Amino acid sequence: MEPAYLDEENGADWIAVIDNYYKCIAYFTGIDNQIPLLKENGKIDSRCDGVLSYNDVIIFVELKQRAQLGSDWIVDAELQLRTTITHFEASEYAEHFKIKKAYAANSEHPKFRTNQSQRMDRFYNDTGYIFRIENRITLY
Repeated sequence: MEPAYLDEENGADWIAVIDNYYKCIAYFTGIDNQIPLLKENGKIDSRCDGVLSYNDVIIFVELKQRAQLGSDWIVDAELQLRTTITHFEASEYAEHFKIKKAYAANSEHPKFRTNQSQRMDRFYNDTGYIFRIENRITLY
């Protein structure tokens, strides 16, 4: 599996789209396959694909490219986001961001039809991060 990366040329390969209408200076950092997050026992922990940051905003992103039935892919994505966020919140960098978000994106399900409001509310209550299940990330 390839590490997450930015690609401005090959739209057919995109899993998620970053809508940067206001042309914010944003940074993308790949996490999965690049930054090992360790469990207490020393083994590598689950982690999301990457993180976008700009101004005082941080957005953790998990990318899926599979057509799993039901919401199994969302459960996997949410777990990876939660784990990464837990590690991040334990660091001194977390206090530098006022707006915190997490996105689960799947190229096979760009618009998820099932209502996931309870899941998104629970995620926010547990983590303090706004959680969205969609593949269009708008920067503003």
